[in-house]
Amino acid sequence: MAYRTSSIASFAVTLVLLLGTICDAQLSSTFYEGTCPNALSTIRTVIRTAISKERRMAASLIRLHFHDCFVQGCDASILLDDSSSIESEKTALPNNNSIRGYGIIDQAKAEVEKVCPEVVSCADIVAVAARDASFAVGGPSWTVKLGRRDSSTASKSLANSDLPLFTDDLQTLISRFNNKGLSAREMVTLSGAHTIGQAQCFTFRGRIYNNGSDIDAGFASTRQRGCPSLSNPGNDKKLAALDLVTPSSFDNNYFKNLIQKKGLLQSDQVLFSGGSTDTIVSEYSKNPTTFKSDFAAAMIKMGDIEPLTGSAGMIRKICSSIN
Repeated sequence: MAYRTSSIASFAVTLVLLLGTICDAQLSSTFYEGTCPNALSTIRTVIRTAISKERRMAASLIRLHFHDCFVQGCDASILLDDSSSIESEKTALPNNNSIRGYGIIDQAKAEVEKVCPEVVSCADIVAVAARDASFAVGGPSWTVKLGRRDSSTASKSLANSDLPLFTDDLQTLISRFNNKGLSAREMVTLSGAHTIGQAQCFTFRGRIYNNGSDIDAGFASTRQRGCPSLSNPGNDKKLAALDLVTPSSFDNNYFKNLIQKKGLLQSDQVLFSGGSTDTIVSEYSKNPTTFKSDFAAAMIKMGDIEPLTGSAGMIRKICSSIN
């Protein structure tokens, strides 16, 4: 009888510990209410100020969150610099001289640290910054789930293998997103972030000079004026808006552009090229409200990709290095 009682007690303790672990692993929009109630407003002030100075930064901050979550999950690994133990993701092919906004996140982190030291993770700041950036340029807002912790590692190799490339075909894009638990529809939805932001000449030069049937001739000619065919460091970095019509406003013109064969990147135009995602592009081109609603939902789901929670990970004091 004593053995049975001991076994039951042991099982009860195990169950309590298991349930506690499950609860700890859940993200919550109210995570900082007791420990840092001014965290979100502090981050929002930094993001609004940054975007008021440079509207393009909105696209950069949304993209930063995306490139973080697709490598090791949403753990702020993308923010880590090279060190004796870390090979930074910043120098991976999809990120090198392309991802921006690191300094804005550092600034937000510094301001939050003044209010409540070592409480708010860099991973959560990146997620909140993306939401605030969207809203600042006319895009949707959403309730960000919080409680992520920061990784102590980065993976340049995973950044090179898992992040989408501007040369990807439709099936490759679908597969990349499926690997992260995101559907083809959510892939199209999240691609709609290209309604704002800019791309470097080297990423679309091949498309505008290939005389293909999947690009509007007038659009190609217009883009050629700002992106010379000759590749060199100066030309390669020349910028062009991803959406020629409303480049600084979050709307559904991106999808209208694709239907007119005016997608700047090849990985954009493949979303409307006679394939399985054409109907989704058409739907969003006609229904901006649906697009914005779906975008908010997709960003929330993306923010759930493999977060570190509970006792896992750490709260970095400085986002670019481990404690």
